[in-house]
Amino acid sequence: MAAPQPPRLLLLYDSRGGLVEQLADAIAAGVEAVESVELRRRRVDDATPDELATCAALIVGSPNWSGMTGKLKEWFDHSGDLWETGELAGKPGACFTAGYSRSGGIEATLLQLVHLIVSHGMLLVGLPWTPRMRISGSYYGATAHGVVTDDDRLQAAALGERVARLARQLAQG
Repeated sequence: MAAPQPPRLLLLYDSRGGLVEQLADAIAAGVEAVESVELRRRRVDDATPDELATCAALIVGSPNWSGMTGKLKEWFDHSGDLWETGELAGKPGACFTAGYSRSGGIEATLLQLVHLIVSHGMLLVGLPWTPRMRISGSYYGATAHGVVTDDDRLQAAALGERVARLARQLAQG
């Protein structure tokens, strides 16, 4: 009998100014710290909605452009078949964003991304309170403002690790 395939985590994001890409690097490091989870990292330009059907977990990120980018929204608009069939229901999902201003809509962007996760029936994975959250991160997901700090990287890595651990646990039954 063949060994079961490790759960595949899709790290999907749009990045314009590099901040989201840096957070994705840290999230990927957190995922890779968990054994027996396969990471599939994709920029939105290089991914197809079909990849959602084969993932066991999803972490999605967008720069803050007064909300998620139009490109990412359009990409998700093509995932309606999976919404109708419920293929993503019960799978872990998480979000991240970055922008140049703490008061420029970071939380609104996270909430739009959260809506994508929840509308598919996915299990939303956020960040629990730690003292670091006074300066970095959000309950809704990993964030960065202006620059990506070491605290931001630690929050992002923690998010990646949390989602990967949950995906592995669910896959093991």
